[in-house]
Order: sequence, then structure tokens, then C-alpha cells
Amino acid sequence: MLATPVEAVPPGPGWQHEVKWDGMRALVEVRGSTVRVFSRTEREVTPAFPELCGPDSGITGYADLLLDGEVVVMGPDGRPSFATLAERFHLTDAAAAARMAVAAPVCLMVFDVLRAMNRPTTAMRLSDRRHLVEGLGLSGPHVRTPPVFDDGAALITATAQHRFEGVVSKRLGSTYQPGRRSGDWRKTVHRATGSFVVCGWLPERTSSRLGSVHLATPTASGGLAYRGLVGSGLAGRAGESLRAQLVALGVDNSPFTDPVPPEALRDAHWVRPELIADIEFHGVTAGERLRQPTWRGLRADLTTADLIELEG
Repeated sequence: MLATPVEAVPPGPGWQHEVKWDGMRALVEVRGSTVRVFSRTEREVTPAFPELCGPDSGITGYADLLLDGEVVVMGPDGRPSFATLAERFHLTDAAAAARMAVAAPVCLMVFDVLRAMNRPTTAMRLSDRRHLVEGLGLSGPHVRTPPVFDDGAALITATAQHRFEGVVSKRLGSTYQPGRRSGDWRKTVHRATGSFVVCGWLPERTSSRLGSVHLATPTASGGLAYRGLVGSGLAGRAGESLRAQLVALGVDNSPFTDPVPPEALRDAHWVRPELIADIEFHGVTAGERLRQPTWRGLRADLTTADLIELEG
């Protein structure tokens, strides 16, 4: 179930409000000592997060649970670091994942339960599911049940002051609708975030280093609509690592199906449109270009087809 973007938190009773965590949405299945982790597109990513599967995680030991939550890495400033988390999406090597589990451990922020004791709970009211989540007593170094709040206006102010991503508001009487974007869940963010297809790159003017990246959104007809360039956030190791991946995906022709501005064509290197990236931005222009975009990281858990489905 996905939240609908809105401009302001809904007022009045009948809603619960939560901090919007800047991480990776995940479904976590628990059967005794076995834990499996899935992305929101139902791809299994268990090998990337071994710390969620160990006996000390705080998650194991339940006979049967299917949890909905957000996997986050907390930075030194006490806020989630999406850039650090993004380095773990693609990990399948057990040794590399184990090293990252020590260097940048994750925490599962649990906000819903979709199955318990082999019985689905999706038809239950949110308020009842919330009581069930709290009754599980999930607690440990790698799992938390964050609080919910009645006062959405106060929470949106507090999250802005502490530079969190925003607020998710949920209707207390609503049921869980798997895979659907619903008005019963609403997200209010301080800065927009979206997932885009990487289609090419430009070098820096005075070197061969990565300067900026061409972005697109997939269309229902199978095309790629141009959304502009992003350069902010690509300095240092992030840019070096990305450049190596882009070079390996190089092609001769532009993958875009609509015109690209002439200034963006100069020295452009095109790539197969296989990589998905999360981008922060301050809205879009009249020409559907991203305003003040900032690179956040690659999304190894998403494909171009997933973006079409999630928008649909």
C-alpha cells in the first residue's frame, strides 16, 4: 500500500501521523528463526541485510509474521542516511554484506502487520492493526516500532525543524490495500523525492570525471520522457563509482523519445536505460524538468517496469 502525495497533513480526528523515514520500504516475513526481506516490488533482498536475520535482531522467534516497514541506516547526526543505505541494495556477497552490517547497520522501522499466526490482517482497521503491532513488543538493535501522533500539524513542524523527510498520515478506519496507492494514506514531504531512469551522462568541463546525469521517466507507451540533468550529490566516491557503471552501459544513440535540449547534448554519453536513481528536487518546471535536483543514490531494487507500475 502506497501513500498519495499531498500538500498538507489532513486535519481533524480519524488520522494517525508518523515520521516519514528516509529508507527502503520492505516487507519482512518471520517464521521462527527464519527471516526473509523483500523490497516493495517483492524482490527478495535478504542477503543484503544479514543483521535483520540473526538471533539478536529482535525480529526472530515469532511463529508467523508478515511485517511492513522501512529499512533505514541512521547517520551520525541521528537522521536516516539514504546514501549510505543505497550502497547496500545490490549486495549479494555474504562477506561484503557482513562487513556493511558492521560498518552501517540497518534498523527496521515497523509500522504495520499484514499477517499474524497464518491469518491475514489486511481486512482489519488500521487502528486494530496498530494495536497488534504494538502488542508484538518488537524491540532490539535492528528493529523498532516508532510512535504515532494525533497532531499532524505539530509533527510536520517538528520534522522540518529536525530535517526529517516528512510525515505519513493514515486513516484510522482504513483497511490495507496491497500494491495500491490510496488516499487513506497521505504523505507530506518537505522536499519531493522521486525515482528516475538514468539515460546518459556528461563529463565535467575540465576533466573526464562525471559531471551530471541525464534523467527520464518511463511512459505508458514504452518511451522515456526527458526530465533534465542532475549534478549535485555526485562528487567524490559516489561519482567515481557511478561513472564506472555508466561506462559499462554505454550505447551510441540517445534512448530518449522526446527532444533533448541542445545544451544537454554537448559531450553527452548515452547509456542503456537500466539504472534507476532516487532524486530530491524542488518541484518541476512548466517544461516538466526537475528543479534543483540532488542525487541520492541508485535503486537496485527497482527497474523501469517498476516505475510504470508504481505510477499507475
